[in-house]
Amino acid sequence: MSVAPAFGTIAAMATEIRDGRLSPVALAEQMLTRITKLDPVLHSFICLAPDVLEQARQAEAEIQTGRWRGPLHGIPIGIKDNYLTADMPTTAGSTAPGLAFPRLDSAAAGRLRAAGVILIGKTRTHEFAWGTTTPPTRNPWNTACIPGGSSGGSGAAVAAGLCVAAMGSDTGGSIRIPASLCGTVGLKPSFGRVSRAGIIPHSWSLDHAGPLTRSVADSAILLGVLAGHDPADPGSRDIPVPDYTALLQGGVRGLRIAVVRNHFFGRNQPAVETAVERAIGWFAAQGANVHDVTMPDLEYGLGAIFAIELASSAAYHDASLRAGRVAAFSDDVRTLVRLGRLVTGADLLKAEQLRTRLMEGFRRIFDAADVIITPTEPVTAPRTDQAEVAVAGGRESALAATWRLTYPFNLAGLPALTLPCGFDGDDLPIGLQIAARPFDEATVLRAAHAYETAHDWKDRHPPLAVEDSA
Repeated sequence: MSVAPAFGTIAAMATEIRDGRLSPVALAEQMLTRITKLDPVLHSFICLAPDVLEQARQAEAEIQTGRWRGPLHGIPIGIKDNYLTADMPTTAGSTAPGLAFPRLDSAAAGRLRAAGVILIGKTRTHEFAWGTTTPPTRNPWNTACIPGGSSGGSGAAVAAGLCVAAMGSDTGGSIRIPASLCGTVGLKPSFGRVSRAGIIPHSWSLDHAGPLTRSVADSAILLGVLAGHDPADPGSRDIPVPDYTALLQGGVRGLRIAVVRNHFFGRNQPAVETAVERAIGWFAAQGANVHDVTMPDLEYGLGAIFAIELASSAAYHDASLRAGRVAAFSDDVRTLVRLGRLVTGADLLKAEQLRTRLMEGFRRIFDAADVIITPTEPVTAPRTDQAEVAVAGGRESALAATWRLTYPFNLAGLPALTLPCGFDGDDLPIGLQIAARPFDEATVLRAAHAYETAHDWKDRHPPLAVEDSA
């Protein structure tokens, strides 16, 4: 049996595992060795499963006796520390006393286990999924930089080859932000596509669950397992789930692409704008029908999503607010949770009205387009001590900047994916964002797969991680 490279994909490994050429035990051992070597620097995991090798041995035994469950069987995957798991504690990134979360599997964890996944450990999250820095996790491309958040542990772990893929959650960009800043693929499915049952809530109407992966095909494989109606999640929709992997092929000739020129362009780091424009040019050269559009009200969206998130967070943490436990939250999260009490009913009404206008604006764009393409982030990864970032036209709060281009697709509940499309002068990754109408993840994945296979961005890895690769 062989041992796969540290940066192998699910799609490639699955065949080797099924055919007995790759041992799930050897693969799990390799990941554990890499975690031991690299995670004291990256801090991407908060804990490891106590039975990783036992899970791997069980997977190997099943496969050897003809009980291969599918392409995820024997694959080590991390899971964000706001997903409940039966075999590992959940902290939601908080050290506050008096918090106790159930020891049971979230819906996503259950689906992954049923598919034969080895849940290797819990990846770090910004406390209660509230921020975009995820301390103390570091970016493997430059450990002086943030990994993004709130799924920063998942982004860093996948980019560094510490697990083959990882689960994240996304309320305003928390899958796509770290995926972009760490140079991985990150998929936020449509609202209602993947169950959030058993995920510590941040904002009920904005939370999404999805994967961070090394390739678009891997995201398609994972979405095929994760998607489906779940009565335990009131937001879940009973919508047919297509074969995402089978629909990856087909290219982009004739694909109608809208480029939303206001809001998403003009206030970005120059390297980001250049890389994304180059990617847009590639789609046009392949026969896609690319056209520019503008969309009203986007400039007001950040205030709307912030009002909804603040109020939702205050509601969830109401007992902690009343008991004074929020005093033990980290400074930024404590402030935000307390601010949520100041959001009025009128504020929420205005936010929801704006949200409705944005949803209608996107609907009109999709009357003449199949996908929207934008930058994922206006900047590459900021330093851990950087409160502001430089963008065209001036400086901007790092927090506001990292949310600015991702949150519209949370407000509208649209599927959105990021994948690498270049690097800046400091060799930090740049992300390309592709979105589509509700429940059309298949078109997002097809467009992203076509771009990915024509470029070698996914084959570049952080030097820190490559030095320790097998």
